[in-house]
Amino acid sequence: MGSKIKSSIDLNKLVRENVKKLVPYSSARDEFTGKGSVFLDANENPYENGVNRYPDPLQRALKVRLGDLKDVNPENMILGNGSDEVIDLLYRVFCEPNIDNVIICTPTYGMYEVAAGVNAVGIKEVQLDANFQPDVDAVLSSADDNTKMLFLCSPNNPTANLLDESKILELLDKFQGIVIVDEAYIDFAPGKTLVDKLTDYPNLVILQTLSKAWGMAGIRLGIGLASKEIIDVLNRIKPPYNVNCLTQTKAFELLEAVDDCNEQVSTIVKERDLLSTFLSGLSFVEKVYPSDANFILVRVNDAKGLYNYLLADEIIIRDRSKIITLEGCVRISVGTSEENEILKNTLTKFESKS
Repeated sequence: MGSKIKSSIDLNKLVRENVKKLVPYSSARDEFTGKGSVFLDANENPYENGVNRYPDPLQRALKVRLGDLKDVNPENMILGNGSDEVIDLLYRVFCEPNIDNVIICTPTYGMYEVAAGVNAVGIKEVQLDANFQPDVDAVLSSADDNTKMLFLCSPNNPTANLLDESKILELLDKFQGIVIVDEAYIDFAPGKTLVDKLTDYPNLVILQTLSKAWGMAGIRLGIGLASKEIIDVLNRIKPPYNVNCLTQTKAFELLEAVDDCNEQVSTIVKERDLLSTFLSGLSFVEKVYPSDANFILVRVNDAKGLYNYLLADEIIIRDRSKIITLEGCVRISVGTSEENEILKNTLTKFESKS
């Protein structure tokens, strides 16, 4: 990682006053250091069954393992009940309800707006350009004195493309707030993460997840990466035991299977490219957008009709045609080779009926 600070942000001015004054809850597991053998501090059931004890509130062992995999110091990491919890924590730390606002670059992941609504925070929408890239000037001109955060999803959901790194860095330099780069799908675009920029930009927060490439969607484990100062304040307000022991244990187990994960990612990328080529040859397909993720955005001449036809054959895709600029579009996740063949066969039948 680099060491030169390229961006100067006064985090103290961005954090809400009530959060600065907050005395965080101190759980029983926070109040001792060292090794224990008889635990009589947390009012737990003493009879061992594997889950009778509270989990590590800071997930220390799991963060060390993740830090090794991602080349990140554990002190620069917060774990949450999915990335959605980390998003919610960011709103609660930096945005004053009914006063502050954030910028999202649409079309993008819907939870940014939902979390804003829950926290009574205003939303400023700036449309991505025709290539689904951020309009830097439009973003900066939309910001006002109460704009505290900017969300950038890269690779973007639902458009599947990476955002231009030079545009992200320009926004990190010029935006006077917290820039959240959501890298949920970054494992399908190797070498494109901005993790090595964390020490250069104190206003950068990176979101990652184990739900996609690592196949852990069912255990809900999200990752926030940022400066120690941001992580410390997020830890002040998070629930004390937000990541349960079953999630921590299963994650630790599956994170040992690095080779399996890499092989699956490689296969998914190959299948994605094969599926994109196939889709491009169908008469009802108007455009197949480039993908850096594990899904493909496709514009068709009858999105609802295609969705319903596949549903009747028990194949589920996502109709995105109601989103502004995505009229006529569907989103297709890349399945196994066998699942993709079933999809292709059904699409061929749909074409013959069109």
